[in-house]
Amino acid sequence: MASLTPKAIVHELNRFIVGQEKAKRAVAVALRNRWRRQQLDPDLREEVAPKNILMIGPTGVGKTEIARRLAKLSKSPFIKVEASKYTEVGYVGRDVESMIRDLVELTRGMVRLEQEEDVQKEAKQAAEERLLDILLPPHPSQRHPGQKEYELDDLGKQQYQQTREKFRNYLHEGKFDDRDVEIEVQAKPSYMMDVMSPPGMEEMDSNIKDMLSNLMPKKSSNKKMKVPDALKILTHEEAEKLVDQDKVNQEAVERAQQNGIVFIDEIDKITARSGAGSGPDVSREGVQRDLLPIVEGSSISTKYGIVKTDHILFISAGAFHSSKPADLIPEFQGRFPIRVELESLTQNDFVRILTEPGNALIKQYAALLQTEGIDLTFTDDAIDVIASMAAQVNERTENIGARRLQTVMEKLLEDLLFDASTMEAQSVSIEGSRVKEKLGNIIEDQDLSRYIL
Repeated sequence: MASLTPKAIVHELNRFIVGQEKAKRAVAVALRNRWRRQQLDPDLREEVAPKNILMIGPTGVGKTEIARRLAKLSKSPFIKVEASKYTEVGYVGRDVESMIRDLVELTRGMVRLEQEEDVQKEAKQAAEERLLDILLPPHPSQRHPGQKEYELDDLGKQQYQQTREKFRNYLHEGKFDDRDVEIEVQAKPSYMMDVMSPPGMEEMDSNIKDMLSNLMPKKSSNKKMKVPDALKILTHEEAEKLVDQDKVNQEAVERAQQNGIVFIDEIDKITARSGAGSGPDVSREGVQRDLLPIVEGSSISTKYGIVKTDHILFISAGAFHSSKPADLIPEFQGRFPIRVELESLTQNDFVRILTEPGNALIKQYAALLQTEGIDLTFTDDAIDVIASMAAQVNERTENIGARRLQTVMEKLLEDLLFDASTMEAQSVSIEGSRVKEKLGNIIEDQDLSRYIL
């Protein structure tokens, strides 16, 4: 995190997202402030709250992508939720607190994988010993139930050890890769019943299932598989034994509290309807009031412990077509002090989106067709025509931003994508005239373009 300066963060975001400099600067400063807070004295550190961000802009301009790339860049736990799927307490729907439980669950998975990677070397050695016991059973000097103890002499032990080392070398060299072995694996109980919990009580549902799984005897079954597959399963089992699960739970709760990012999309869908009656709007204003304590800081009970939301960074986003941020309740507005407006994408932005990012659409389609031996290229005028057509359709119909490029590209390349598997290896160049020939009639006919593009 020390090397992730705001300029470095914006530079990394520019690799995948075109434009939207204001939003990039806002999230870069918010992320850097997290690192700055960690450097403060413990007493002051607790007092510094994150400055939550409200992104305002039409769909398809990069709101979600900015938040997702930011979390990936900082390796922070990140979860995206949609405000419209939550409802007010007392009504059918998901409890708003479930977003924090989902965040902790995701964080625990991240921590567990990191811990397993740390013990991977020891786990692989232990798994290797178990696999060698299967390939070359232990010598008879080990006591077996119902059998008399039989002790090998020193020469016998030496020969057994030499053979075992020879088998170990064969295992490393891959000479056993085609051999089948039978291993004992832990089987999930097939008779586990689903627990029907009331809406908003998902945590109780999860706890009951955990309790029942602990009460029921664990079953194991023997499965036959190739040696490499068996080694992977045994390594995973040994890694789980070496990892301290209590430590994983504690680390997950701490990381979720200090580094978690919650992206709440479609926040404009829970604003009160304009012109509505004087009473509160059920499942709209009510959701805001339920979200308020979580955003401002509260303690949420999870099965891994109490999670405080005081320092979780909340980023909300909405198009606000038929409403405005001022329609949110005042208390909720105050919890999102940083507001950035994302601009609608222009034709020039579409040209850059098609060519500049590391995951640009043109690069994706070229890579996909390369698997069939087709070398796909686009001329500059073809890219300009594609961008122009996407911009025209966005103006005439609903503006869905950069997602319009996907519909245009799919329609343009549909015949090539269908026939590529039966074509001989060749080079295909897409020119502007070909784009106009394929899509010109659809673009000119507004009714047609509404249905197809």
